[in-house]
Amino acid sequence: QVQLVESGGGLVQAGGSLTLSCAVSGRTGSYYYAVGWFRQTPGKEREFVAVRNWNDRYYADFVKGRFIITGDNVRNTAELRMNSLKPEDTAVYYCAATPLFSPGYDYLRATSYESWGQGTQVTVSS
Repeated sequence: QVQLVESGGGLVQAGGSLTLSCAVSGRTGSYYYAVGWFRQTPGKEREFVAVRNWNDRYYADFVKGRFIITGDNVRNTAELRMNSLKPEDTAVYYCAATPLFSPGYDYLRATSYESWGQGTQVTVSS
């Protein structure tokens, strides 16, 4: 069984920064993973934020230029540095991971990811 261990999040003022971390652990076998984040607010669907897919990086339009995703391909880890945070970035952020080259993988779709973290709250005050 694969587990995702998340850390980071919290409360910050608008314009501030936070960093989220995620590590894939457990029975990963010999797989390397695409690791990324989605976020969710009450009453809304989970939405894609960013993903590290080996040497490729993909971002939602609403975070481009503000968020940066990094990580270690071999260790299956990822960090999301969130800069210039806005009140509308307030949400529960979920780490998501799936083995690279999974059939039918679409980085935008939550259903493409096999494993999920427990979620961490990010609150941005105005």
